[in-house]
Amino acid sequence: MEEVTIYTDGACSGNPGPGGWAAILMYKDIKKEISGASNNTTNNIMELMAVIEGLKMLKFPCNVKIYSDSAYVVNAFNQGWIYGWVKKNWKTSGNEHVKNRELWEELYALTKTHTVEFVKVKGHADNPYNNRCDEMARQAIKTI
Repeated sequence: MEEVTIYTDGACSGNPGPGGWAAILMYKDIKKEISGASNNTTNNIMELMAVIEGLKMLKFPCNVKIYSDSAYVVNAFNQGWIYGWVKKNWKTSGNEHVKNRELWEELYALTKTHTVEFVKVKGHADNPYNNRCDEMARQAIKTI
């Protein structure tokens, strides 16, 4: 399978408020930047959208490494929360409905198409791709 790297980030001006998401996809020597915005959203929704939209760009099943500064997204997979939610019909360990269920379902389905590894990066640090995603997500907010 082909190897793809995706960096993602989401941003919100107010939470909730206008938000933006961004992703950088890297395949061989090709780099593609994508972004989008929503008028009334949350940080977590924008973080999820960045990953979903990045994965939706892939035209065939790939080995994907996703780099995100969102503990919400990364821990859901790396700590196994999402598998528990699925088993419990999208309920948390506290028996609450999982927030943003539709987005989680879409992301979960995409992880069935691709082999995905989630990697947590420190936000607003020295990672140029994470910083670029942050910049793009903030720029996307200005397009609303």
